[in-house]
Amino acid sequence: MNIALIGYGKMGHEIESIALKRDHLIKLIVDKDNESDLNSANLRGIDVAIEFSLPTAAFNNIVRCLIENVPVVSGTTGWLDKYNEVVNICNKNKTAFIHSSNFSIGVNLLFRVNTELAKQMEKYRDYKVSIEEIHHTKKLDAPSGTAIMLAGEIADQHSAYKKWCYADDKTEMCIPIRSIREGDVPGTHMVTWDSEIDTISLKHEAKNRKGLALGAIVAAEFIHTRKGIFTMNDVMGF
Repeated sequence: MNIALIGYGKMGHEIESIALKRDHLIKLIVDKDNESDLNSANLRGIDVAIEFSLPTAAFNNIVRCLIENVPVVSGTTGWLDKYNEVVNICNKNKTAFIHSSNFSIGVNLLFRVNTELAKQMEKYRDYKVSIEEIHHTKKLDAPSGTAIMLAGEIADQHSAYKKWCYADDKTEMCIPIRSIREGDVPGTHMVTWDSEIDTISLKHEAKNRKGLALGAIVAAEFIHTRKGIFTMNDVMGF
């Protein structure tokens, strides 16, 4: 594949490294210092764009690619209030789009187990759920998109919960999320179901960014010849 890489921070460098190892070509790199390079001329011949930029830039970056019929893999969070607009633009231009708060294969297995556990916990109301996420100090959004997705899956399966809230919020029927920012932590997420007699925990701890980068490349390989809106469930065959 000929790849346009949008966002060239630590994740961008990891994606580049793995893409090259899988015999793909990085034909275009766009970062905050050369945003104008994301244009029609430079997108010609691009098979797929992989976008890990900033919440403030993600929507415009994605739209520029989609209107040029370039499929997009996006891992940027913090912009999803405009997700439906992207879906409409993608469908109008008959191309492909996939967004995930976390492309890690391990995290997507966690999502699957989290959904099933929440479904079972509907029958056991003595357990109360909470979520904790830990990330590096440069992460701009909190809670993380992954934590919000975990909470959403629980709310979909368990009638005692309707939404997420911050850990110090006492709102009823909400799933408290505690966000910690420290060091250079790539990402740790833990879902805890606690009762008076025991505790059940699901935990994913990323050791580095390679899992995220590999998942993004696998997603790009999946969508670049397809049309439509996809999720990591499609990529993983769930």
